[in-house]
Amino acid sequence: MYEGERTYMCRKCKHMFPVYPELETRNSIVLPSHCPSQRSKPCEGTNFQFVENSIICHDYQEIKIQESTQVLGVGVIPRSILVILKDDLVDIVKAGDDVIVTGILTAKWSPDLKDVRCDLDPVLIANHVRRTNELKSDIDIPDDIIMQFKQFWSEFKDTPLKGRNAILRGICPQVFGLFTVKLAVALTLIGGVQHVDASGTKVRGESHLLLVGDPGTGKSQFLKFAAKLSNRSVITTGLGSTSAGLTVTAVKDGGEWMLEAGALVLADGGLCCIDEFDSMREHDRATIHEAMEQQTISVAKAGLVTTLSTRTIVFGATNPKGHYDPDQSLSVNTTLSGPLLSRFDIVLVLLDTKNPEWDAVVSSHILAEGGLSEEKDTEPLTDIWPLAMLRRYIYFVKGYFKPILTKEAEKVISSYYQLQRRSATQNAARTTVRMLESLIRLAQAHARLMFRNEVTRLDAITAILCIESSMTTSAIVDSVGNALHSNFTENPDLENAKQEKLILDKLRSFDEFPDIISTQEL
Repeated sequence: MYEGERTYMCRKCKHMFPVYPELETRNSIVLPSHCPSQRSKPCEGTNFQFVENSIICHDYQEIKIQESTQVLGVGVIPRSILVILKDDLVDIVKAGDDVIVTGILTAKWSPDLKDVRCDLDPVLIANHVRRTNELKSDIDIPDDIIMQFKQFWSEFKDTPLKGRNAILRGICPQVFGLFTVKLAVALTLIGGVQHVDASGTKVRGESHLLLVGDPGTGKSQFLKFAAKLSNRSVITTGLGSTSAGLTVTAVKDGGEWMLEAGALVLADGGLCCIDEFDSMREHDRATIHEAMEQQTISVAKAGLVTTLSTRTIVFGATNPKGHYDPDQSLSVNTTLSGPLLSRFDIVLVLLDTKNPEWDAVVSSHILAEGGLSEEKDTEPLTDIWPLAMLRRYIYFVKGYFKPILTKEAEKVISSYYQLQRRSATQNAARTTVRMLESLIRLAQAHARLMFRNEVTRLDAITAILCIESSMTTSAIVDSVGNALHSNFTENPDLENAKQEKLILDKLRSFDEFPDIISTQEL
């Protein structure tokens, strides 16, 4: 709080008058040179006495606003300015919010000291503050585009997976193939449905994705593209990020401590991409744990104890330590701890296995890219989707669909989870209860991607395939192979029917197992 008014009394003529401290001079009080009474005979009194209990106080808060990084030009460092909020404006914004402030621009200076140059700091005295987080749906979706989406899916009613692959082709089109990674990126960005219990316990709806791969497998390309697709995103690199820069820092400013929001807090409600995940220091990585699972960050620094919300999708990329050894577990290869690995829904391993046929196809694709001219994006949606269309689609399905699991999908997911728990000796870090939650989230995301409101068996199978490709030792599918060499198939529906049969057969044979054991015991 700060003083807004004091009353003084002239000792000579007992005249009372109010004095207002100046905001600009950091609330210093300047008394008049002589008594300001308006009488016929002026009282020349210069001695004033402060009247007890006459101070009127106001609520007061200083915030710092910084330019939004999305609208800046090339090579510009975002600047910040101090904003003063008074009375009813106090405490209506939090760190990481996007705001529009209307106010009066003035300057603050220190009270004059001898032989000290006066410093002027620009400051904005706010008159009105509007949060634009609620208005962050800057992706406006007209009705004709929604009709276009519906028409697109009615065309692919008989072969839905072909329609899905048409959408996935639009993700990172400059990278050839990598079907599994594109599917994983789409599912991560769309995410599942947040589930809140009666007691208020939350199970997060956001998925996290980690790409582990050899150099030159296009990991950073995917990070950059995902950041473009999300309507609020922050990209950082592991080397340049400390735990304070990721979460929140306490900064001393003019004798007072303030909190400054870091990358995870600023990406609240959006996407946080962390490249070179392995080069982060160990204790910096530990700060991400709470942000990823509980989606809050608790801070106790310099006498400021608070909790900030970070409902963000974490998207990491890392190189394996040395040469990737398929016989070792994931945590040995990536030097990431088990608890951290279990928080990622999908961990994709991209290995460069020097396959000559694949190299020939990729090189011809890259050379063909260079020769193409820029095409208009007015063509129908059956070919490759343009970026703006993809953004709108992802935004639309996230808000429109809240998929529910069907009995069939529940059965597939639960039997797969039990099978994984039995066979996972090597990958114990990944097969926790979190994996079951991941399966549900991925199945919900796939149902949203397929423009549906219920999770069918097909979605459950796709979620299993995604998780399978992230297991180095696969419990079921030996035919998945390397995620790097996964290409778009000509007839995805037939291919999927084969894989579905394979997985269901495996799960059925597993389900009959317990009966045999129990009869032998009898």
